[in-house]
Amino acid sequence: MTADLVVVDHPLALHRLSHLRDVRTDNRAFGRLVAELSTFVAYEALRDLKVVSCPVDTPLSRAVSCPRVEESVVLVPVLRAGLGMVPALQGVLPVTEVAHVGLRRDESTLEAAVYLDLLPADLSGRRVVVCDPMLATGGSLAQVCDMVKARGAETVTVLCLIASVPGLGLFRSRHPDVKVACVAVDPGLDHRGFIVPGLGDAGDRLFGPPG
Repeated sequence: MTADLVVVDHPLALHRLSHLRDVRTDNRAFGRLVAELSTFVAYEALRDLKVVSCPVDTPLSRAVSCPRVEESVVLVPVLRAGLGMVPALQGVLPVTEVAHVGLRRDESTLEAAVYLDLLPADLSGRRVVVCDPMLATGGSLAQVCDMVKARGAETVTVLCLIASVPGLGLFRSRHPDVKVACVAVDPGLDHRGFIVPGLGDAGDRLFGPPG
């Protein structure tokens, strides 16, 4: 683990990841595991959330100074698979906004084109968390980070579950200042740009294949 890469290799996270990888895991269980692992990754990646001190009355004391998070986080799920992470992140973060981005990858060139951009026009001073279970080639996530930085985001963090070594290399070459958090880093990609050993197509395993 380095300052710009957080690998959440806790035994409880790895236990869930083993079931997430398993081809026998059905859509419902897969979605639950994505949610649980997203929470684990968020805990570790967002340790620098800004807090303010608030007075709280306990059953035994009055006006006890307690930290509370009041920072609003902009969650940017990369469609489709990133949607599976959002409910869990909204459950753990006190204040969030959600802005969807959709990219469609050309299977022959592996290049991605934006087909949906619901980012706010101005992200100046905001903390943005980009969500995608898989950091595969790194190109799509780097492109989304280009977009949020162009709109003035102050802090950008990428939350994923599995990253690949080559994908991290490409992503880091374009965004060395963006923290990436995941549960595992897998060694390679296949000819389609899928992470190996990975877990297959996260979007299909969450929501079923496209119609």
